[in-house]
Amino acid sequence: MIKVLIADDQELIRQSLGIILGLKEEIDVIGTVCDGTEALKFVAKEKPDIILMDIRMPVMDGVECTKLMKEKYPDIKIIVLTTFDDEKYVFSALKYGASGYLLKGISVDELEKAIHVVHGGGAMINPEIASKVVELFSEMAQSHYDVMIEADNIEKLTEMEWEIVKYVGRGMSNKEIAEHIGLSEGTVRNYISTVLSKTGLRDRTQLAIWEVQSGAKYRGKNV
Repeated sequence: MIKVLIADDQELIRQSLGIILGLKEEIDVIGTVCDGTEALKFVAKEKPDIILMDIRMPVMDGVECTKLMKEKYPDIKIIVLTTFDDEKYVFSALKYGASGYLLKGISVDELEKAIHVVHGGGAMINPEIASKVVELFSEMAQSHYDVMIEADNIEKLTEMEWEIVKYVGRGMSNKEIAEHIGLSEGTVRNYISTVLSKTGLRDRTQLAIWEVQSGAKYRGKNV
């Protein structure tokens, strides 16, 4: 079972999501909270696998909570579920370690799929804001936000791993990468896990940011 915590300041949203997701066989909604502070208190007692995190909440918003949550509990996955697609929210949520950024207009089936994808180590970005994410990665490449990797770790990457890193940097999903280079989706997932292990990066988002920032100057003849 995938244990899910819902953090949203609107009681109707919390209750509705709790009821709907609670009907799914492989999802267990273990709690609902109304702000980031309450989310941190809850997680201190019981660990969810995934947090569905609203952005605008009183006391502590979803961006600050994501930052603190990932610092204290890096294994917990966070999916931002919000009505806001403003660039600054997207930037901040992904920078601090969110594995997904979805708008509340998505269907229940899409949300269920996102939970499974993120739980499996993937990332899910709402199609309506995917282009903004690509733009943000480009902006990050020119900004003060740096993702650093030791040179020795970079040299450990194989030619195929570099190929996959390149496509992650372009925002492609595991399925899209698999279709593009003729591998199974599971094999691509395994390659990405190996790359994260070799580089010491936290997740797919950091990998994509690093590739956009500086990956090209290291790839050399590998691509």
